[in-house]
Amino acid sequence: MIEGVSGRRIILVDIAGTVLFVVVNVVMVIVMDWTRPIGVALDLVLFAIGCLAFLGSYGIAIGRSRTDEIGVASLYLLTNRVAPNPVRIRLLGAFAVQCVVAVTVASVRPFTTAAFAVLAPMFGLGLNGLWAARHGTFGARIRPAPASAPNATDDDTEMEQNASHG
Repeated sequence: MIEGVSGRRIILVDIAGTVLFVVVNVVMVIVMDWTRPIGVALDLVLFAIGCLAFLGSYGIAIGRSRTDEIGVASLYLLTNRVAPNPVRIRLLGAFAVQCVVAVTVASVRPFTTAAFAVLAPMFGLGLNGLWAARHGTFGARIRPAPASAPNATDDDTEMEQNASHG
């Protein structure tokens, strides 16, 4: 699949969870009888895993933000070349499939337990963040320019800048 890429397990878990989500929810929409508890349980489990991955990725990103410039879109939507193309395509593809299937399932069977499907894309979003926080490539942290004097405050700097204006 993706040889030599770090974070391969996260990608495989995301794809496996997406396949399971699609199969169970499509069967649930067609059969709707005995499959309801299975579909709801899977949707809630994927949502819970996604929430934990989201919070874990946020914690890791906070630690990395001391040295790396990390944006929310880069972290969870893999923008700004955070991930190599094969990784980005697989993770965002799985997330897109989860979103499309969730909305479709909830639209085909509104006001039923199929509506729980809209919770599942949190799984993909959380795993995107977890992969990016652990293995993503971010730019170096942008540091503000030092003040002119060692004990200068923002007001002092502003006054010095405006002094030549009369």
